[in-house]
Amino acid sequence: MRKAKPEKRYVLPDPKFGEVLVTKFVNNLMYDGKKSTAYDIFYGAIEKVATKMQEDGLEMWKKALNNVSPSVEVKSRRVGGSNFQVPIEVRAERKQSLGIKWLINYARKRGEKTMTDKLAAEIMAASKGEGAAVKKKDDTHRMAEANKAFAHFKF
Repeated sequence: MRKAKPEKRYVLPDPKFGEVLVTKFVNNLMYDGKKSTAYDIFYGAIEKVATKMQEDGLEMWKKALNNVSPSVEVKSRRVGGSNFQVPIEVRAERKQSLGIKWLINYARKRGEKTMTDKLAAEIMAASKGEGAAVKKKDDTHRMAEANKAFAHFKF
């Protein structure tokens, strides 16, 4: 057990929109410390979303992130020699980070040519409530619903 909780690291807001959430997203998108490349990909995707949907790209991205973030998940809990999948509520911070990770992972798996196109397509799909990242959230919720009987094993 730790003696003290580690101190929270706060990230700076991004240069274009002044949003901390954008910086968190870009930090997850980044490979090998190439932050400016990650920003270029993100801003390009937001512009593509804005031109295709004739709406504010940042608002569409926030809506997509909201649609992808789960509210419940299952955790394995060992009780009396057998493992149970216990549904638990997701903290707000973890909800946000799971949504970001799922959106980026499923964007990377898409078939478009560039990462900007992939991310734009995944954001548009998620903002409409479809796409692989939203499916992942629905599967997580379905799993929690199926294992609701074990909710009394909470930690």
